[in-house]
Amino acid sequence: MREMLTGGPLDYLTGDYLAELTMLILGRDRMKDASRGYARTFLRQLEDSLDLALEKGVRIVTNAGGLNPAGLAAAVRELNPRAKVAHVEGDDLRHRGFDGALTANAYLGCWGIVECLNAGADIVVTGRVTDASLVVAPAAHHFGWGREDFDQLAGATVAGHVIECGTQATGGNFAFFTEIPDLAHPGFPIAEIGSDGSAVITKHASTGGAVTVDTVKAQLLYEIGGPRYLGPDVTSRFDTIRLTQDGPDRVAIAGVAGEAPPDTLKVCVNTLDGFRNSMTFVLCGLDVDAKAALARQQLADAVGADGLEWTLARTDHPDADTEEAASALLHVTIRTPGPKRAKAFSRAAVELALASYPGFTLTSPPGDGSPVGVYRPEYVSQDSVEHVAVLPDGTRTTIAPPNVRAVDSAPAVEDDSPVPGGPTRRVPLGTIVGARSGDKGGDANLGVWVRDPAAYPWLAAELTVDRVRELLPEARDLDIERHPLPNLTAVNFVLHGLLGKGVAASSRFDPQAKSLGEWLRSRYADIPEELL
Repeated sequence: MREMLTGGPLDYLTGDYLAELTMLILGRDRMKDASRGYARTFLRQLEDSLDLALEKGVRIVTNAGGLNPAGLAAAVRELNPRAKVAHVEGDDLRHRGFDGALTANAYLGCWGIVECLNAGADIVVTGRVTDASLVVAPAAHHFGWGREDFDQLAGATVAGHVIECGTQATGGNFAFFTEIPDLAHPGFPIAEIGSDGSAVITKHASTGGAVTVDTVKAQLLYEIGGPRYLGPDVTSRFDTIRLTQDGPDRVAIAGVAGEAPPDTLKVCVNTLDGFRNSMTFVLCGLDVDAKAALARQQLADAVGADGLEWTLARTDHPDADTEEAASALLHVTIRTPGPKRAKAFSRAAVELALASYPGFTLTSPPGDGSPVGVYRPEYVSQDSVEHVAVLPDGTRTTIAPPNVRAVDSAPAVEDDSPVPGGPTRRVPLGTIVGARSGDKGGDANLGVWVRDPAAYPWLAAELTVDRVRELLPEARDLDIERHPLPNLTAVNFVLHGLLGKGVAASSRFDPQAKSLGEWLRSRYADIPEELL
């Protein structure tokens, strides 16, 4: 926060602290103490930076309020009574009776924040709003946009989507990261937004990393679905986005079309679903399969086979020159209704140490296990949620719902350009293909793009749903959506159910699908030599 305030000029500083998993963590925090439920890291940052922000006239908009925005707003006032603090509430829908809900929070839009800024707030604290709303609201306030200025709202939404994950837009987690200078400390991105909703993504000059068309494109493809990106204030057409390099570390975003928002709000619901624990057996040298079979039998006899999930990772190499390279890893996770069995599971694994396969060892001591959280999306009508802005003077203002309409899916736009032919070479896809992947509950998103527009017809023809199933066998039996985005030379896939019940419940090796794109890039394909 201090780096952003001292590195160059800013009008607004935004902070996105919430993910689906974070809401679960905050829910458990609130169970222990009803006065909690907000991101305390934000307060620690303000202790160092609030006076500086007020001195510079930089206004702060954050969703760090989590499940308790009023509590965080009160805590901010204690840090500096001179600060004009407002907050937004109404997203908490636990009273609506969602089955088993530990948390149930609607994704609100920008207009409650706008009301707070109109009232002169220096700091606006929200609960669960869409990530992009933190950026859309300052722009709507500054330019006086109306509820139906859909193109402008969509442009700001796209800018907000780009900067919401911080340095993922400046080289962090970037497929071609070896080309990025000074990635040891990439700078945070900045959105310069114009009155028409167009934007330039940049960063402070003194910081590392880079802002290029491809670093921005990678973030645009992160955790999205089809071409219509649904939000509470506007439906943004990702198939209309135009990106151009506007100078060093400057990428212009233009042409974004907006449509009316959908008639429903998404609700993030988290429930508790028993307990889990994990252990990993190291299987070194010969007879790996037999060693794994013995460990499985012994642990199942000790605690019962119900709820045990096993994965054997054959990381071992024959005739290895290090012990680690000679070893495979046998992972086991238990899911069980009671904490006692979760605790007994890891102790039972340790108690096999002198009575199992040769070379028996584990990668960790026994643990007590942890609660399992399950995320699911629900939907409620926009006009059924009371969206409230609590202004710096305590006035409560109810925000009217927007004009909405049911949203149809946009038709797929396939590329009909000739596919490059001629001689091919079998090389990893990542030679010419970039990717970014992530999670949405139990689904995985996989955005894939090429940097050379001449390669896009080949990409669009090569990466069919069946080809993705072939390249990623773990997805062979899943329902997969495919969304071409020719304007971004990209194809986006949604792999339904790859992550089971979501990150907090998944025993998958990569429970948030963060490496899914890199796995795809490592697979080999026959690529036309003219593209290489």
